[in-house]
Amino acid sequence: MSESAAPELIEVPQLESKSTAAIDRAKAAGRKALIAYLPAGFPNKQASIDAAIAVARNGADIIEIGIPYSDPVMDGAVIQAATTEALNNGFRVADVFDIVAAVTAETDAAVLVMTYWNPVDRMGVDEFARRLSDAGGAGLITPDLVPDEAAQWIAASDKYGLDRVFLVAPSSTPERVAMTVAASRGFVYAVSIMGVTGARTSVSSAAEAVVAAVHAAGAERACVGLGVSKAEHVREIAAYADGVIVGTALVAALRDGGVDAVGALAKELSSGFNAPTSSNPEV
Repeated sequence: MSESAAPELIEVPQLESKSTAAIDRAKAAGRKALIAYLPAGFPNKQASIDAAIAVARNGADIIEIGIPYSDPVMDGAVIQAATTEALNNGFRVADVFDIVAAVTAETDAAVLVMTYWNPVDRMGVDEFARRLSDAGGAGLITPDLVPDEAAQWIAASDKYGLDRVFLVAPSSTPERVAMTVAASRGFVYAVSIMGVTGARTSVSSAAEAVVAAVHAAGAERACVGLGVSKAEHVREIAAYADGVIVGTALVAALRDGGVDAVGALAKELSSGFNAPTSSNPEV
């Protein structure tokens, strides 16, 4: 039996990227980008819009709007509970385009949609991409889609000028890292740990090695997610990554304190890009 051929690298056309522009604006201001994840429709559609606007106005450069999904294999307990509540409250996939349009109308943040692939596939890849582009969205983060299985999405994202953010993990081989870097546009999502999302007391030491591998493979922008929960983490990651992704801590703040609380937390997290202060309370 002959060995299977190595996957062919995918060259990405040079299109304007809203995510790249947001990260570069942060860099020009002397800091790294803050990327905030919030679930669409949690606790309801309008509140999710208000929360996204609040984090953008308090330091977030990029907003990830997560589509609730019935089998969220990558998500930890806090995000799973939030997305289940959104689904129970009547969220539909088409609602995400209204949310993206409302947030982009009120902020300068780049707005990405983070989604498992099934909802996109069910709607139709071209239709989803067209509607996301029409809403002003920057592109998609697809945690369960790998570049060598993404031909339809690559074609649609090129057609509509959308970013495509793929993930690499500590377990990714050099060949897989190279393929992911070549296929991504906007930035590469560097997973800091093996496991599901969730706030942690410390950031995995593997994160820096993953970012180094991504940069070595040619990516200009690598952003770290999973486990970031306080300004100290932001400061630590900002020493080597181009952006810091926060999700669970923001979702918990929205759950417990509403829009004001999530805005306040975004402001606190963004302070991690500044010089250390005498007190950085955990969140």
